[in-house]
Amino acid sequence: MKRLLKVVVVALVLGGLANWYVRTRLFAPQPPENATLGVSIDGLGAAFQVVATDLDVPWEVAFLADGGFLVTERPGRLVRLDAGGARLWTMDVPGVEATGEGGLLGLALDPTFESSGLIYLYLTADDANRVERWWVSADGALDGRRVLVDGIPAASFHDGGRLEIGPDGLLYATTGDAGDRSGARMPNALNGKILRMTLDGGPADDASDRIFSIGHRNPQGLAWDDTGRLWSTEHGRSGFGSGFDEVNLIRRGADYGWPEFQGDAVGEGTTAPVLHSGSDHTWAPSGAAWHGGSLFFGGLRGQALYEVRGLPDAPELVVHFFEELGRVRQVRVGPDGMLYVLTSNRDGRGSPREGDDRLVRVDPEGLG
Repeated sequence: MKRLLKVVVVALVLGGLANWYVRTRLFAPQPPENATLGVSIDGLGAAFQVVATDLDVPWEVAFLADGGFLVTERPGRLVRLDAGGARLWTMDVPGVEATGEGGLLGLALDPTFESSGLIYLYLTADDANRVERWWVSADGALDGRRVLVDGIPAASFHDGGRLEIGPDGLLYATTGDAGDRSGARMPNALNGKILRMTLDGGPADDASDRIFSIGHRNPQGLAWDDTGRLWSTEHGRSGFGSGFDEVNLIRRGADYGWPEFQGDAVGEGTTAPVLHSGSDHTWAPSGAAWHGGSLFFGGLRGQALYEVRGLPDAPELVVHFFEELGRVRQVRVGPDGMLYVLTSNRDGRGSPREGDDRLVRVDPEGLG
């Protein structure tokens, strides 16, 4: 019995050491390569402010006319914060199944939100991902659910999930390959795509379906630049040989090559990324925003706020807050011109710090 107990204790110790090695060494954030190291939090002073704390795996933030915020939490909750970051209410969204990387993900406000109360959500339910439209009241009541897109393949990994309303007034959604690599380049499959649709969920007037681009692995960021071009950030390959995370210039009908092509490699009819992380470095990029001529995006495994200057012809990668905030899920430009950053340290892959997860405000003027 004592011998068995010793074996169990040794196994637990070895397992703990293995877990520590994987989290702190093997999959620790890697030093930036071919990049400029930007500012640190200490160098920003009052240009860096914590707006809200104790969020539970926040995925998206939207801005309200009264200065407050709506936040999705991946376990399935919609949260309203006041302008000072205090939690006014929390509402469980019916039907959400939070497993792995799935759950309550993207959020977009209807252009008429202040009068109509309409919002759009990307969520996992019934073993599939969906785009849904809801009505939400000022005090957090949800009603009038309408499913706009159903049957988007879901899995424990690679669920995509970003929602954006573009300058054309259409709704865009990113979908991951959900582990089915072959589906990413199949023109009729919904996984591994960027979708475009009307606010009622139908194809745009100039299209026969909702598929805008194909050949994606796990795109999680969408942003339009000052000239109306659409940019996307996308996770590259996983595992011990991870890398080749991408910044893509998205064009309608383009094929971005996953899984056959990555990095600078292209095949007939495929489009290479404008910038990628290379084979030895991983950003794990998430949400993106365009501000002041730069594309900003969050790095999960990279644990940084990334900025790409000089797009598209001379991209320069600048890395801010390296390892200071932990995993960064989203970056948004607020109505005040500030950058708002969500952390994701409670998602099972990070090391939560006091107050995590947080929403922070950054004055972009302080980033140089």
